Amino acid sequence: MAATTPAPLTARALLLDMDGTLVNSDAVVERCWRRWADRQGLDGDEVLKVVHGRQGYATMAVLLPDRPMEQNHADNRVMLAEETADLDGVVPVAGARAFMDAIAGLPHALVTSADATLAAARMGAAGLRMPETRITAECVGASKPDPEGFLKGAAELGFTPAECVVFEDSEAGIQAGRAAGMRIVGVGPRAAAFAPDLYVPDLTRLRVEAGADGTITLTALP
Repeated sequence: MAATTPAPLTARALLLDMDGTLVNSDAVVERCWRRWADRQGLDGDEVLKVVHGRQGYATMAVLLPDRPMEQNHADNRVMLAEETADLDGVVPVAGARAFMDAIAGLPHALVTSADATLAAARMGAAGLRMPETRITAECVGASKPDPEGFLKGAAELGFTPAECVVFEDSEAGIQAGRAAGMRIVGVGPRAAAFAPDLYVPDLTRLRVEAGADGTITLTALP
């Protein structure tokens, strides 16, 4: 039986995760989190299964549920500094530069679990334009999979959740987008397992079309 072509999504605003969606930072994430895992006596492979999408302190709380949250926040500050200083191997996801050019005149925001300094460092290292509207770690009280960041992004752009489409790569991020009442474009291999509304292996496989009525049509390419 021939595979069916997924239906395009239409939106009025786009909310973009950064790591794994626009920027491939897996190499530095793995280095930093394996070092942290070693210090805690944890298995690095198991740690890496849960780090993507969340803020660092929230990942630590999942992995070490009995540890005081103050220690998680302290370790997260160290982790953010390490990640910001280590940009070796940080590159754009395939097609990200052309995608960012394609949406330059359309309503969009960055919604990332990175803080502002780390987001600027990684977007810069990948050679990507930083969106004018951005929701970083400092802007929210709860990490993904909580929907707060996406809801704030929609509000800042002036659109309802139903008018927004989220771009995400991780389980936590996809859960956050769904909890916000938004549809999901899943980007990259991690996203495929979590049934996004539209899936692309990378951003070279997505077509963006802007309508005269303000609609944005997103089509997965074969």
